[in-house]
Amino acid sequence: MAKRIPGWILGLGRAAMFVAVIGATTSASAQSYGTIKGRLVFGGPTVPAPKVLVAKGDANAKDSAVCASESIISKEMAVDPATKGIEFGVAYIVTPKGKNPEAESKLVAKSKVEIDQKGCEFVPHVSAIHKNQSLVFKSSDPVAHNVHYTAFTNGDLNQMLAPNGSYTQKFASAERRACRLVCDIHPWMIGYFFVFDHPFFAVTKADGSFEIQGVPAGTQNVVVWHETGYVTPGLAKGVAVEVKAGETTDMGEIRLMPKK
Repeated sequence: MAKRIPGWILGLGRAAMFVAVIGATTSASAQSYGTIKGRLVFGGPTVPAPKVLVAKGDANAKDSAVCASESIISKEMAVDPATKGIEFGVAYIVTPKGKNPEAESKLVAKSKVEIDQKGCEFVPHVSAIHKNQSLVFKSSDPVAHNVHYTAFTNGDLNQMLAPNGSYTQKFASAERRACRLVCDIHPWMIGYFFVFDHPFFAVTKADGSFEIQGVPAGTQNVVVWHETGYVTPGLAKGVAVEVKAGETTDMGEIRLMPKK
């Protein structure tokens, strides 16, 4: 005669099975993402010399007491002499295949991104945000600036910014291209920003490196952009990169060649 198992023990068994299934699902989900990394580097034989936009002490510069207190160096080609890495590039996925809600939530939880106007420069020179974050334009300078950009899907902005003031901008949708940012009062001031509707993007560091984490596994199209143009083949369409679950795909060195 078969021994009867009490109902409460059966209940525990079902609960354990349920927990095991949940655990397996979570583990599988975590393993369905990978990482893309690479490094944007200058492909010429020698590093370009820094370009001075405003020389220190230049009395002819607008608001020279502030804007010429130190030399202002162009960030257009910010190349690290030691590694040839290029800062202020942007790596991103075009029309991602798949989503990562957790990564997106963590990014959006950082509710704002700031672009400062400091020493008569946009700091940082290049920024990237999620459309559900706010972009805060602030000024650490005791002189007036203005924030002027042309957008493709969200409309344009031309906003005066008082000394030590700030202005917050929100976006209804992503932008298809980089938005160029200028200050009409100080014409050497130029910056850029991207607005994405996903979390799969990164701005290159001083050594040119970037890393995009939590990318859905599969074939993704990746763009590496620099203000001088698209660096990866395919221009705005990007280059195909195979992302494997739980692994890092290294795109290696992505070379930006000097203009002839």
